[in-house]
Amino acid sequence: MVELQIDGKTVQVTEGSVVIQAAEKAGTFIPHFCYHKKLSIAANCRMCLVDIEKAPKPMPACATPVTQGMVVHTKSERAIKAQKSVMEFLLINHPLDCPICDQGGECQLQDLAVGYGGSASRYDEEKRVVFHKDVGPLISMEEMSRCIHCTRCVRFGQEIAGSMELGMSHRGEHSEIETFVGETVDSELSGNMIDICPVGALTSKPFRYQARTWELGRRKSISPHDATGANLIVQVKNHQVLRVVPFENEDVNECWIADRDRFSYEALNGPDRLTLPMIKQGGDWHTVDWQVALEYVANGLRTIKADHGATAVGCLASPHSTLEELFLAAKLMRGLGSDNIDSRLRAADFHHDGHVRWLGTSIASLSQLQTAWVIGSNIRKDQPLLAIRLRQATRKGGKVHALGDAAPDWAMSLGQSQVMPHTDWLLAMADVAAVVADRTHNVSPIAGNAQSPQAQAIASDLMGNERKAILLGNAAAHHSQCAALLTLANWIGQHTGASVGFLGEAANTVGAQVAQALPMQKGMHTQAMLHADAVKALVLLNTEPLFDCAQGAAAVKSLVSKEMVVTLSPFKTNLDFSDVLLPIAPFTETAGTFINTEGRAQSFHGVVRPLGETRPAWKVLRVLATMLGISGFEFDSADQIREAALANDWSKSLSNACTTNVNQTPSDIQAPAVVSIYQLDGLVRRSPSLQSTADAQTKETSHV
Repeated sequence: MVELQIDGKTVQVTEGSVVIQAAEKAGTFIPHFCYHKKLSIAANCRMCLVDIEKAPKPMPACATPVTQGMVVHTKSERAIKAQKSVMEFLLINHPLDCPICDQGGECQLQDLAVGYGGSASRYDEEKRVVFHKDVGPLISMEEMSRCIHCTRCVRFGQEIAGSMELGMSHRGEHSEIETFVGETVDSELSGNMIDICPVGALTSKPFRYQARTWELGRRKSISPHDATGANLIVQVKNHQVLRVVPFENEDVNECWIADRDRFSYEALNGPDRLTLPMIKQGGDWHTVDWQVALEYVANGLRTIKADHGATAVGCLASPHSTLEELFLAAKLMRGLGSDNIDSRLRAADFHHDGHVRWLGTSIASLSQLQTAWVIGSNIRKDQPLLAIRLRQATRKGGKVHALGDAAPDWAMSLGQSQVMPHTDWLLAMADVAAVVADRTHNVSPIAGNAQSPQAQAIASDLMGNERKAILLGNAAAHHSQCAALLTLANWIGQHTGASVGFLGEAANTVGAQVAQALPMQKGMHTQAMLHADAVKALVLLNTEPLFDCAQGAAAVKSLVSKEMVVTLSPFKTNLDFSDVLLPIAPFTETAGTFINTEGRAQSFHGVVRPLGETRPAWKVLRVLATMLGISGFEFDSADQIREAALANDWSKSLSNACTTNVNQTPSDIQAPAVVSIYQLDGLVRRSPSLQSTADAQTKETSHV
């Protein structure tokens, strides 16, 4: 530790820290623009100049390492004079457009100009003009004359997103931040550049001119998309969501969010929203009130149960639904006498042993891994925030190995990249197991080639480092041999000391298992319910089978032949085969809980009132159960349902243990269903801005 004085306060910091970090620890604010705690030091703006005793001139606090006994003055006459001089230079070319700037009210330059700027400019020459640039549907670069060349956006691309899409061209007063050769900014994390821009040079194109920042109410929430569980601040005006920004949580999403977390809110106010219950009569859709719709559903389910038995009723529940909704959906089905409920909509292997599959370690620990072996995932697109963690690990010297049927650009350095058909993944893992078995004098559960150079390299890293993980991605989770892949991964992990886990697909993949929204006894899984003639009625909770189910077209075809299909959705969807549409609230209009991939339960409240006659799904399920005469639904709030769902010590059920015969090959190994980044759920599918991105151009089901 190094001890120094800052404005008379004694502070101790670790060796290698810089003055601005010591000042933060001491509670002293030093004005700055280019410095950001998550980015490398650039020392571009010079706004953080401070007075250090024995130094011949003011020194930049962000780039000056601390030394033992250093004495720093941040508010001395010399420091203030230097800071005011820098501010004068920064304002020389800055346009006076604060009244129309989207950054107004949350602009660092605006705030610091109050304390360090002059009342008039001594600069009489023409101001610099930078022409606007079109870099895609998400980021606006219409006012690049505001740019102060802090290069935060450039460093974010290089260091966090892993792709240098922006850079600085030319020199002197002709310097510009731009993409080269007219390219667009296509990173799945690009929206974070808007947040870290300290001026109004980069702004949100969808939010542009929608509201002033001081008009917006701010409410905490949780992302309903991938399994990271990113913490959000949802900003609203007049009961409409107008902007979504990150809420810092160092253990989960740090201070970043993915673009689908940021821009999917557009769907909440889109034309597809379902605001009234609807019933199909004679092939035509008619709006009805809730009483009529619920009576229609209750009577239909009651009749089908009486005619065909309780097992003729089933439920497909999206893992993007809240824990409370999934818990009540499962309780409703079992109250009817049916165990036909499943949330594993894209799975092909439905082996289940009662354990809750999860990441196997903490999200934060991924940043410290020395070795990671990722199987069946395009992690950059599937889980962008987890990809950041692995990217951090590689920057610290860690190695990431990949096994998949394609070689996507992960925007990070890879060790061994094994590209082969999905039918050969188990064999590739068997090779690694064979190497481990040879070196540990054990017997592998499956024969493999211990002479494979790639397998030897992966095994050496897994055995030679302390912090390591084997991570199964979406394609592995949806693989026809998922249980075998997991069993073999567990064997390798057991003999190398590596943790084993699933990256997780949806916001509540773990929560759906905790809520037991899957067949626990003799119930049918997703594919069986869709294609079994014995199942006459299906309840679809937040589910669009065409997009959410493996072999979506076949799923739709089978649903057309069902006697009754009830869709609970925030959107007008499933019109071809549904008999009833019940409008339920999206995550911004209801309270609920998501359990992320590391097993962290995070609850949230609705941030705006439900649109039209929309109702929270848990209330709809509660009333429907009451009408069906099912007891145990006496819940008055989402909090009460959450307490019931988490009544047992559910965290003890987190386990990736699996024992299956790894030598038994299915007769039909289907290609695993993995959707592209902006087809994951109903919200991202209906966001115009996200659907205009380069990543959205491939809308069909893709494979890793």
